[in-house]
Amino acid sequence: MGLAELVLLAVGLSMDAFAVSICKGLGMKKINLKVAVVLGLFFGGFQAGMPVIGWALGSQFMGFIGPIDHWIAFILLAFIGGKMLWEAFTEDEDGGDGKDAEKIDLGEYLILAIATSIDALAVGISFAALSVDIVPAVSLIGVTTFIFSVAGVAIGHTFGARYEKPATIVGGVVLILIGLKILLEHLGILAI
Repeated sequence: MGLAELVLLAVGLSMDAFAVSICKGLGMKKINLKVAVVLGLFFGGFQAGMPVIGWALGSQFMGFIGPIDHWIAFILLAFIGGKMLWEAFTEDEDGGDGKDAEKIDLGEYLILAIATSIDALAVGISFAALSVDIVPAVSLIGVTTFIFSVAGVAIGHTFGARYEKPATIVGGVVLILIGLKILLEHLGILAI
């Protein structure tokens, strides 16, 4: 997996956190940089940590999954992308949860960070299958998610909820396309 694919993957994975950050920004009467940074650290940290866990688990079972690694990567990425698309088109758009978005709630941030990074665990398994160098990959994912999360709070505050659904759709499509590219390359249909 090259740098371009890793960047696209990092952006795709960060879209759930971006969408949630937009929602947090919607509830702010005044932009709160401290909340944006803390939320970005939670999301970025979990998005970087979950692939490491998945990679460690996947590395243990590499002998079993080596011959079908490209199918595993495709299925996992297509599933994650499809889940994001499903959520984009089926979730209610209620515009907020009624909580004070300007206060830091570490328990809430922890739950949100875990929920938005579950898909990164599956990506970590595919990293093991593809022998991806884990440190630069997870660093890129964590930093990208941090940046998108902080930006999401600002965008949510400034522009409202109109970008939440398109961001989730773009993220889902990007993940599916990366999975398809991996599959086609390993099947010899696409030579890049």
